[in-house]
Amino acid sequence: MANICGVRFKQAGKVFYFDAGELQVASGAYVVAETVAGIAMGKVVIAPDQVLENDIRDDLKPILRLATQEDFEQDQAMKDKAAAAAEVIRQKIAEQATGMSLASVEYDLDGGQATVYFTAGERADFRTVQREVARELGVGVQFLQVGDRDRAKLVDGLDICGERLCCSSWMTNFPSVSIRMAKEQDLPLNPQKISGVCGRLYCCLTFEFEDYKALRGTLPKVGSMLSTPAGEAKVSSIDFNREVVKLWLTESRSLIEIAAVDLKLQHGVTVRPMEIVHKIEGPLRPITEDTRGRGRIPARPPRQGQPEGMGNQGQRPNRPPRPERPAPGQANTQPAQPAPSPAGEGEAQKRRRRRRRGRGGGGGGGSDENQATSDRGLDSP
Repeated sequence: MANICGVRFKQAGKVFYFDAGELQVASGAYVVAETVAGIAMGKVVIAPDQVLENDIRDDLKPILRLATQEDFEQDQAMKDKAAAAAEVIRQKIAEQATGMSLASVEYDLDGGQATVYFTAGERADFRTVQREVARELGVGVQFLQVGDRDRAKLVDGLDICGERLCCSSWMTNFPSVSIRMAKEQDLPLNPQKISGVCGRLYCCLTFEFEDYKALRGTLPKVGSMLSTPAGEAKVSSIDFNREVVKLWLTESRSLIEIAAVDLKLQHGVTVRPMEIVHKIEGPLRPITEDTRGRGRIPARPPRQGQPEGMGNQGQRPNRPPRPERPAPGQANTQPAQPAPSPAGEGEAQKRRRRRRRGRGGGGGGGSDENQATSDRGLDSP
């Protein structure tokens, strides 16, 4: 494999690969290389033994030399020259009124070519301005239109957090940011409050988005109802910075806080969603058991032609109390009941009379007088 290394020409710029040839370069060394914008000085950030073959192209430009002290001084002089040229270019843009806004000016290491970065609301015709600037500066000038984020990266500065812009200090690529990321992190959805100096959404919204998403996926949603040992509770809010969940107890009407890690451990064990409680652990129906261990059967009205008291199946009709019988060997002191008339005598009463006659005549030791007395007591009026 050839002696190839990765060089970065700006602090948070893109890495370009060059062929070092016979030069012995290491990570952190400064070199002078030939680029599309002229000769430039950069820093080696990827050593030859750390380069991946998938990142290599066939048409690599060579590294001219290792940077010397004269190269460092020349580079600083070109930066000062670019700052002075920026004032001339702003004046020319204002005279032409093209709607362009100057972002940055850069000179190559030899000072023979300048690159002008500008922004515009739409595609701008900069050919007239380019000719006048080239005539005024006496060098070749290249105009490049960039976006709002690239402009902030070139200009550099501080944001509302008080820190240097991430895109200028360490970010090499711009991430894809959406308003959904702000919503997932409970941030205000007002674009003016979540936009940076470039006018676009904060790039830092992507830094903690995955952590917020993972934490929110293991916790109940805001507004959901939970069943806790302290009673039914409602998720009031989730503090992701402190990783605390706030619960509103509906019975005691008080607000409590519980650590998110504790709620994740208890969720589904001690703390459960109310949907599970209503669906699986719903209140049991009260069942009144009778003496047989079965559910009580409600009383039904008697059918047509059925006597009152036979409303429930299996129950016997109400009967009048049976008179007490005298003990054996004891005289019957109760007055004899008049025998019912044969016409109105029921079949059941006839059977009882037959059984009583059989008991009276089967004594075996009784005299005929006693038998006759017994028969008269039953049959006589």
